[in-house]
Amino acid sequence: MPKQDHIKSKPRSDKALLVVFFLICSAASTCLSLWLLQNEVRLPSLSSKARKQVPQPEQYEILKQDIAIRKSRLAKRYKTAKNDMERKAVLSESRDLLEMILPEMMRCWLGTKWDFNGISETPGDGKIACGYFVNTVMRDAGFLLPRIKLSQQPSQTILGAFVPRSDMTIRTGMDYQAFHEMVQSKAPGIYIVGLDKHVGFIVHTGNTLHFIHSSGSAPWCVVDESKENAVALQRSHYRVIGNVTAQSHTLEKWLLNKSVYPTN
Repeated sequence: MPKQDHIKSKPRSDKALLVVFFLICSAASTCLSLWLLQNEVRLPSLSSKARKQVPQPEQYEILKQDIAIRKSRLAKRYKTAKNDMERKAVLSESRDLLEMILPEMMRCWLGTKWDFNGISETPGDGKIACGYFVNTVMRDAGFLLPRIKLSQQPSQTILGAFVPRSDMTIRTGMDYQAFHEMVQSKAPGIYIVGLDKHVGFIVHTGNTLHFIHSSGSAPWCVVDESKENAVALQRSHYRVIGNVTAQSHTLEKWLLNKSVYPTN
């Protein structure tokens, strides 16, 4: 009897194994389908992010022409202003204009490759070093400056072309979180920041800070970084910063086509 029971129960055992095997395969298939679906959902966002990193030379040219036209109109009003109040009003409009267009011009360069000797003048065409990135954008926004000479200077010298020493903030060995909070407490504007061996822009919107620069580390191109991603800014021992668009004297030079840096 025990032997017969054993023989009869064997088909049932095989059937149970088949059911278990079927369930495992079904679960694996479901997991695979969910994984594929998840990745299909993510692909558009990744593609969108990638598109944002593509240089935009055509848009850059449009912005250059736009700001040149607006600058010309503002300059005319500044020259014909009857009093200080009218001149201050033009300077205020000039600041608003630059703070609106400069970040757009910077972002046209996103994805442009970095090189220590890069001297590109057009987004996506060749490579660009950090100093050349800063000074090319400022030149193309209408500031008169010797692009090559100034781009080869130390970061504090580049900043000094736009911001007087008295309005610079220099910190050495400052904790990154404390530095970020200090900058956040300052007035909104377009800042130039100099690091140990690097220079770039900080765009202060009032709510957020964006570090836009030609990065000499991964991903080796012009990038727009948040606080968490700004590795170069975080690791630098030395930081010097100044608000370019808050400088009335610099804005006046911009309007009157006066050089911000001596050419001799």
